[in-house]
Amino acid sequence: MPGTLYVAATPIGNLDDASERLRQVLAECDGILAEDTRRTVRLLGHLGIQGCLTSLHDHNEAQRLESTLERLAAGQNLVLVSDAGTPLISDPGFRLVAAARQAGIEVIPVPGPSAMAAAISVAGLPSDRFLFCGFLPAKPRARREALSKLARESATLVFYEASHRVGEMLSDCAEIFGPERPAFLGREMTKQYEQYRNAGLGALARAVADGEVPRKGEFVLVVQGSTVQADQSAVDLDDLLRALLDELPPSAAARVAARVTGHRRRDCFDRAEALKNTG
Repeated sequence: MPGTLYVAATPIGNLDDASERLRQVLAECDGILAEDTRRTVRLLGHLGIQGCLTSLHDHNEAQRLESTLERLAAGQNLVLVSDAGTPLISDPGFRLVAAARQAGIEVIPVPGPSAMAAAISVAGLPSDRFLFCGFLPAKPRARREALSKLARESATLVFYEASHRVGEMLSDCAEIFGPERPAFLGREMTKQYEQYRNAGLGALARAVADGEVPRKGEFVLVVQGSTVQADQSAVDLDDLLRALLDELPPSAAARVAARVTGHRRRDCFDRAEALKNTG
């Protein structure tokens, strides 16, 4: 009989958040597939477990897929864990889970901590409908373009961000969504220096810029959705720009598109340049 692949959530900071079921599964499995074996070793030590660890991360998941499936097919029970929180939520593991299911191998979740769920639970923002956006693109132009597409989204938005980009990301959010848009910023959740703040996006951007919220650790940003109803008959920006570029240079096309759609003129210009360059 083939083995079972367990997809197990691990603490996002406080190791005491580990469940008894997680401890049992880790202790009884034949092997642990870890995004970062060093972090998983610390968790195992805290739980008093010695496990057989194999690294499985974004850079080697494809290469280790076949050998991992062979282990499962041979009857081994394996546990997939990420650095922290629930695997596959902005973490590796998708290829393995998809391949295991296709091969008829049983995949079972071991639920537990999730930074996304933890942030939503304390943000004080609407939680009946939310959109998990994960990490935004690192490059400024691509990040602003992604945010512009979300500007009229009515669902609450949830983002992850790295410490070295959080200041720029918040500034872009404030500019595109509006500085008064209600938001929640969580830093180092469940850890010793955890920090939480509710404010408008502009105020949060200033708090990070001024050092009131240090650029250290891991961040989760929750943003209230737009209260402006999207016009279902609104012109698609790319379609409009393509038509305008047939007659106008990018700067003029961007000016007209911004007036028609409500998008920032700079974003329209960046998109017009991209469309022009791609033909």
